[in-house]
Amino acid sequence: MSVRTPDPNPGWLSEDDLDFARQRLPIVYVEAVPVRLDSLGYVTEVGLLYTADDEGQFHRSVVSGRVMYRETVRAALLRHIEKDLGSLALPQIPPSPTPFSVGEYFPYPSETGMVDNRQHAVSLAYVVPVNGECSPRQDALEVSWLTPEQVLDTETQMEFVGGREKLVAQALAHLGCTG
Repeated sequence: MSVRTPDPNPGWLSEDDLDFARQRLPIVYVEAVPVRLDSLGYVTEVGLLYTADDEGQFHRSVVSGRVMYRETVRAALLRHIEKDLGSLALPQIPPSPTPFSVGEYFPYPSETGMVDNRQHAVSLAYVVPVNGECSPRQDALEVSWLTPEQVLDTETQMEFVGGREKLVAQALAHLGCTG
């Protein structure tokens, strides 16, 4: 179980209703791998959230959250980036957001290697350049900016939970960064 910041706008379901739905339906999420680019558009840094869970274990993660009822993918991306990285992150969402990957999380180990103990989730994953100042969300300890090589290092990869290291490696491969 992870520490969660209460959502001041919980959307379309109460916590009880959301738990009920999570047991019966796949839930749609967006995930964003924040990056900083050089003047030629090459990735120089990847932004990772550094969090602690209820057991005091530290983990790396990316921007992530549900798409709410009647919310566009673009709006969900912007909402979660602002929530996780702060209002001054200045994300550059493309005019036609197309995910680089679709993550499939299951509440048990599966062939995808991605696990979310709470639910079956389908995640649209994006690489999002950010140009502004980032500050961690309330339940993250920091936003770490690492080089692609540092992100792909075995030690860093082991700090991810739920298979997100695969997602981040896919994002970097999509951008031509193979470490």
